[in-house]
Amino acid sequence: MRVKISVITMFPEFFESPLEVSLVGRARAAGIAEVDVIALRPFGLGRHHKLDGAPFGGGAGLVMRIEPLAAALAPLKPSHTVLLSAAGHRLTQATLDRFAGIDHLTLVCGRYEGVDERAAENLMDEEVSLGDYVLLGGEVGALAIIEGVVRLLPGVVGNPESVLNESFRDGLVEEPVYTRPAEYQGWQVPEVLLSGNHELVEQWRQLQRERRTRERRPDLWQELAITEDPE
Repeated sequence: MRVKISVITMFPEFFESPLEVSLVGRARAAGIAEVDVIALRPFGLGRHHKLDGAPFGGGAGLVMRIEPLAAALAPLKPSHTVLLSAAGHRLTQATLDRFAGIDHLTLVCGRYEGVDERAAENLMDEEVSLGDYVLLGGEVGALAIIEGVVRLLPGVVGNPESVLNESFRDGLVEEPVYTRPAEYQGWQVPEVLLSGNHELVEQWRQLQRERRTRERRPDLWQELAITEDPE
């Protein structure tokens, strides 16, 4: 399976180093994933390639204009187009799983106060946000999606089971993990992990997943409780 990801951004240089390193860089070199970064500025209006305008109705900040976005997106049809926006739905592992099954994904990095709503409504298939906070633009979110999608592709991660047995797969966060040495400055690895009893180890891991989720992500724990007990 091969996936193509196109990124439309005002700052293409933002992506230069991250796309060259680690598993993303290897996946691109191996032809498993194709990532194209498209500069929005050449699609801008007039001699200065203008990309923004003052908001109708007044107010602070600038708004990304629809014409440059439409021009940049036109050659990429019929890709699935995602706007990175603080108003989008929260990015989850389920979203990444879905994106990994799409042949051509286009990520549009919002800036300023956002994009003209007509672009969001008519040119985008969905809007996604990293979380309940505001960044300078959508570039960080686009990188998160790229990495989250690419690692799911066959042949990218050495052990395929590692992407199946991890946080959020069953609604729980992942259990704590340990490696050598078994003791460091008096800090011990839990004895059960050294026992060689795989059944006990799995029971311990499941209990840790539940404990961690309950303590650290009560929102996920509540969602899990509602899902399992619809009454």
